[in-house]
This record gives sequence, C-alpha cells and structure tokens, in this order.
Amino acid sequence: MNQSLEQYNAMPVLKSVVKNALPAVLSMLMVLIYNLADTFFIGQTGDALQVAAVSLATPVFLVFMSLGNVFGIGGTSVISRAFGKGKKEYAKKVCSFCMWSCVAIGLVISVGFLVFMDPLLKLIGASADTWDFTQSYLTIVSFCGVFALCSSCFSNVLRAEGQATRAMVGQIVGNVLNMVLDAVFIMVFNWGVVGCALATLIGETVGALYYFLFYLRGKSSLGVNIKNFTVKEGVAGSVFAIGIPASLGSLLMSVSQIIMNSQMASYGDMALAGIGVAMKVGMITGMISMGIGQGMQPLLGYCVGAKNWDRFKSYMKVSFIFATVIGTSLTALCYAFDNQIVSLILTEPNAFDDAVQFVRILICTGPLFGIYYMFINALQAMGASMPSLIINISRQGLLYIPMLFILNAVLGMTGLVWAQPVVDILSFVMGLVMYVVYLRRMMRRGVAVKA
Repeated sequence: MNQSLEQYNAMPVLKSVVKNALPAVLSMLMVLIYNLADTFFIGQTGDALQVAAVSLATPVFLVFMSLGNVFGIGGTSVISRAFGKGKKEYAKKVCSFCMWSCVAIGLVISVGFLVFMDPLLKLIGASADTWDFTQSYLTIVSFCGVFALCSSCFSNVLRAEGQATRAMVGQIVGNVLNMVLDAVFIMVFNWGVVGCALATLIGETVGALYYFLFYLRGKSSLGVNIKNFTVKEGVAGSVFAIGIPASLGSLLMSVSQIIMNSQMASYGDMALAGIGVAMKVGMITGMISMGIGQGMQPLLGYCVGAKNWDRFKSYMKVSFIFATVIGTSLTALCYAFDNQIVSLILTEPNAFDDAVQFVRILICTGPLFGIYYMFINALQAMGASMPSLIINISRQGLLYIPMLFILNAVLGMTGLVWAQPVVDILSFVMGLVMYVVYLRRMMRRGVAVKA
C-alpha cells in the first residue's frame, strides 16, 4: 500500500487526481443508482403510499451507514497518515479495530431496531396508510446491520491502502445485485416494499462478504485478524476523533430527514412521496461530489503525513476545478430534465407536481457541493477533528434542524425544502474559512517540501 501511494504522489498531479478520484466517483455513482433504483422500482407499482413508506424508512436504514462511517472515514484518515509516516503495524491495528467494532455495533443496533419498532414508526411519522409498508421494510433491513456497517466501513478503508478499484468493485457487486433483485422481487413477484427490503438485505450482505474475502485471502497489507484488535496506543481515540465528526454529519442527516418527513407528513402522504423523490434527485449532484472528496482524502492524508504541503495544495487546486465542473454540469442536467427524471418514479399528479417543485429548490446549490466536500475531506486528512465536527453538525444539525422549523413556520411546505439550500450556503462559507485557517496552522508547524 505504501508503495502504491508513493507511486500516486510521483505522478503528475492531474493524472494522480483522476486515477484515485475516478474509482471513488464511480463507486458513489453506483451508490446513487442503487438509491434511485429502490425508489424507481417501488414507483413502478403505481402506489404513491409505498413510495412514501420507503421515503420514511430510508433515513432510518442510513443510520447503519452513518455508524459505518465512524470507522470507515476515521480509519481511512488514521491509516493513510500512518502509512505516510511508515507505521505499517499501527495501520494493521487500526484496521482490525474498525472491523470488529462494526460487527459489535451492528448487532446491537439491529436488535434495538427490532425491539423498539413501534415507537420508531411513530417517531418517523408513519401514518395509518403507510404504517404496515414501513414496518415491513424496516423489519427486514434490520437484519443486515453488521453487513451494512462493514460494507460502509471498508469501502472507505480500502482506499487508504491504495485499493480504490477494489473498494469500487465491492460497492458495485452489492449494488448491482440489489438492483437486479429489486427488478425481480418488485416487477416479477409483485412483492412491493417487502421485495425492496429483501433486495437491500441480500445486496448489503454480499457486498460485505466481498470485502471479508479480500482480507481473508491475505492480499491486503492491512488485515482484520482479531489478534491485532486493540483500543490502546491511541487507536480508538484517533479513529473516533475523525470518524465521529464525519459520522455525526451522516447521522444528523438521517435525523434531519426524519424530522423533515414528520413535518412534511402534516401536508399529506402525497407531499411526503414528493419530497422523498426530490431528495433522491438531489443526491445526483451530492453523491458524485462526495465521491471526489473521498477519493482525494488518502492522497491528501499521505501528503500531511509526509509534510509535503506543495503537493497538498496542488491536489486541492486541481480537485477544486474538477469538482466545480462536475457539480455545475450535473446541476444543469437536473434542471433541464427535472420533469423527465421525476416522471420515471411518480405518476400520481399531486405527488408529481410537488416533487418537481421540490427538486428545483433543492438542487440550486449543487455547484457548491464539490468544493464543500473537498473542504471536509481536506480537514479530515489533516486530522482536524474539531473543524470537521463543527462543519458536519452545523450543516445537518445545529443549522439545518432549526431552519426546518423556522422556514416551515414562515413559508409553510416550501419553507421546509428551502431550509437545505440556505444551510448549504452557510456551511460552504464555514468550510472555506476553517480550511484556510487550519491549513495555515498546519503549514506553520512543519517545513513544506517540494513535490
């Protein structure tokens, strides 16, 4: 792995950015397609109530992904910096810690979901019409807790050892299987949300098994041997210092979506179906932009460990341009084909009109996403735990959740949707300021070397 990242850092900057970021972008593209596929196939049932139920259940399921990110993003940051310093044995301990922590936490959360299912359904705003659909979906996906956490974790950690392509393949295997089973279970067997949930369970399980087999075959420079598991030597603290801020952003995203859904439910199940579809469309720009940032984090982390600040800044400059072009292009495409995209999922006239209106509001800040995620991943690569924490909890919690209530009171239904773009702009400014301040502070601590 160390050899691999050295090779990346010996390449021309543009080539290195493309070679490392492209697999991550393709991985996120597959995650995006997978997320859209669930909603698309459920939409083919012609039942907007089932679409609404999946919209209610999705942020709850994403809790697994958020917890996996504690160890995936935190582990990636710690491992890449450890390799930059030549500390290979320490990196192995971090990898094992991430693996077995995901197993333990996944089991606990799965049991918790099943035991507290009824209170959970009330909390997320399930109505009498959507209750049974939502309950069926969540009951089934509860069983994939361990696999969802491990898959989310190691799709990140593999990149820390220069295995961006393998990380992408693992996601593709699980996601493609999920989509194929969606089509079979929903379109052929007419199982509706039950088929959707079963496809998710099987896809997550197979994706996680791909990563397990990679490590068990001994092809990794890391490994998941339980003998290397430890919480000492700063292993747990280092992973949590970066992973918790990163996961709080994802976790608060789930919480804020639950609050959004419960607020939107007061305007009817069709409005709920509309916002569920609109948020999926908004993911088109967001997920791709996130992939650019995730793909660059190991390279940036290696530069931080080696104190190669000239190379670090070159990576950031090229990545900013790349991310801006991608974000702007995708946003323009979504505006140009918003009706066509929504019509692939929704045909119910009331839900369709709401969805198109909501899409146009949500994607207006799309061109900023790429740079925003570069700020986040650069701060994580530098080990900037507090700035990462502040930005993540502000965008999805401290700023967004209060903004939902404020704009709902002022503007009603559309105010709920406008809350996200308003907070996106505020978070972008915060990210810029913190990135500049922390980069200058880090550069003062060490001597920059030439790329």
